[in-house]
Order: sequence, then structure tokens, then C-alpha cells
Amino acid sequence: MANRSSADRDMNTQVKRVAILILGWCFILLGIVGLFLPILQGVLFLLIGLIILSSEYVWAHHLLAKLRQRFPKISATAEDATKRAAGWVRHLSRQRERD
Repeated sequence: MANRSSADRDMNTQVKRVAILILGWCFILLGIVGLFLPILQGVLFLLIGLIILSSEYVWAHHLLAKLRQRFPKISATAEDATKRAAGWVRHLSRQRERD
């Protein structure tokens, strides 16, 4: 039994990582498209994608840190959004564990 739950945890970790990467890259792609289309907020989608990918990629974390240093007003808003998103992810992962 212990092996199975360990394997399940490893599988869940891999699935979460892949989901985070797919979601982050989708937001980056939407951001790039949004830079050229007036209906989409390209910069907003790029920032969301960077926030998501910063948990997996060092380069995204460093780029986000540079942006926060360069734009301190936006940094406070981004920090608040990051905390809220982390709370949602924790809440959703706890819900799935119970199921």
C-alpha cells in the first residue's frame, strides 16, 4: 500500500507540474497574441504567464524580479495577485486530495 500512495503522490506531482507549465505557456502565448490584437490585454497575459512559470523556471523568476524592481507600483499588485493565486492552488489541491 505504501508504494502505491508514494507512486500516486509522484504522479500527482508530475501532473500538477505539467498543468502549471501548460497553463503558464498558454498565458504567454495569449500575451504575445494580445500585443498585436487590440481586444486582448497582452501585457497582462504576459505577466500572468510569468507569475505562473516563475515557480518552475529560474529565468521567469529573475525576469519577474527585474520587472518588480523596475515598476514598484505594479509590483505590489502582482505580489497580492501571486498570494491569492497560491491560496487558490492550495485550496484546489486540498480539495482534490479529499476526493
